[in-house]
Amino acid sequence: MASQELARKLQSRLAATQEGEPRPEPEQSPVRPKQQEPEAACGDSSSELSAKLTRRLDINEGSTAPRPTRVFNPYTEFKEFSRKQIKDMEAMFKRYDTGKDGFIDLMELKLMMEKLGAPQTHLGLKNMIKEVDEDFDGKLSFREFLLIFRRAAAGELQEESGLMTLARLSEINVSTEGVMGAKDFFEAKVQALSVGSKFEAEIREEKEERKRQEVEKKQRQAAFKQLQSTFCS
Repeated sequence: MASQELARKLQSRLAATQEGEPRPEPEQSPVRPKQQEPEAACGDSSSELSAKLTRRLDINEGSTAPRPTRVFNPYTEFKEFSRKQIKDMEAMFKRYDTGKDGFIDLMELKLMMEKLGAPQTHLGLKNMIKEVDEDFDGKLSFREFLLIFRRAAAGELQEESGLMTLARLSEINVSTEGVMGAKDFFEAKVQALSVGSKFEAEIREEKEERKRQEVEKKQRQAAFKQLQSTFCS
């Protein structure tokens, strides 16, 4: 009995000693400071590029339809002018488009006005382009070039302006053509109705002219063959 009581006392003392000792805390991994995310170098441009890439991906996957490309047809958009007038304007445009890029820039416009005998200052040339520059690219497309003659025919240009001088000296008469210069509404309506038939008549005339040229060509070839056979026999 005494030995059992002694054993219990030793166990209780041992337990009390273990409870008094501090328990080791578990090791914690060092906390790394949070790194700040680098700012975008090109904020707006990077987001714009991301939007473009996202749209391109959507188009390729078929979830987004591509934007329709506008096809410019001068004969349907500028119905107030005849086909001959538009071709004359196109020939003039191409003559001064020395860079052959489909545009007339400031230096090419400067050359044009000098050739027409009405040189302009640098500021005057910039103002001429600015007046019809719908896409703000600082140069004239063929459509914007046609706008000069449309506004001249409609009386929308100042008499002493550079654009009015260009239209007047270009030797392309637009003062009596189309509905834009009509003074009376009913007169304008009648002219508008006649535009379609006039356009079709011009196309028929061009086709007939090509047919006549083909017939004359065949006649010349036949005459040449007949002459050749005469000399060979």
